Amino acid sequence: MTSTFLHNHNPLARQILASPKIYAYMEELKRFLDEEAVRRTAFYETMDEQTKVEFINGEIVMHSPVKIEHNSATVFISHLLTAFVNEHDVGMIGIEKLLITLTRNDYEPDVCYFTKERADAFAEGQMKFPAPDFIVEVLSPSTEERDRGIKFEDYAAHGVREYWIVDPKRTTIEQYKLQRGKYTLLQKSAKGVVESFVLKGFAMPVRAAFDRKENSMALREILLQSK
Repeated sequence: MTSTFLHNHNPLARQILASPKIYAYMEELKRFLDEEAVRRTAFYETMDEQTKVEFINGEIVMHSPVKIEHNSATVFISHLLTAFVNEHDVGMIGIEKLLITLTRNDYEPDVCYFTKERADAFAEGQMKFPAPDFIVEVLSPSTEERDRGIKFEDYAAHGVREYWIVDPKRTTIEQYKLQRGKYTLLQKSAKGVVESFVLKGFAMPVRAAFDRKENSMALREILLQSK
């Protein structure tokens, strides 16, 4: 019976559960998490609206200023998403400084989307938000490891149904879909159209994330379709 119980857990959990030191591990882990909770409370008390900062695995991560291509991609994508969401009244778009509070970590995604049902429940003055339905992260040299690592895992674990990784250097968009608790790559492209499955009806040319003229044409198309 014991072997069957252990078999139902992942390899790391099986190793810990099989150890006679498990209670010592639990005490050590509890002390670590208690100390981390104190640091997280201090993070909430000291953060401000001017600085982009995140709390990741117990550490405060300060973000350096972004390069122009990162800024352009964030602005271009957020313009299209915001126009679509506002025209159809289907929720809320958050941009850069919206703090997403997950079980252990706090992030400020470049762009994120909440459905209308969820957004309507938010309160005036609210500063901490649950996991969104859809997140866009624009890569930079200092963030790529986190965007493809801890955030990739954490967003999936907290039910973010759609995740785009945008690479302004290679001018590509990777679109991931949450399936059985893990992300599946639907497409990675530098051309063509990317269509959201969470934000029904929203589609944009990949080039519209990187080219001003393409973005303007895509924006006009969104506004014309809503009339």
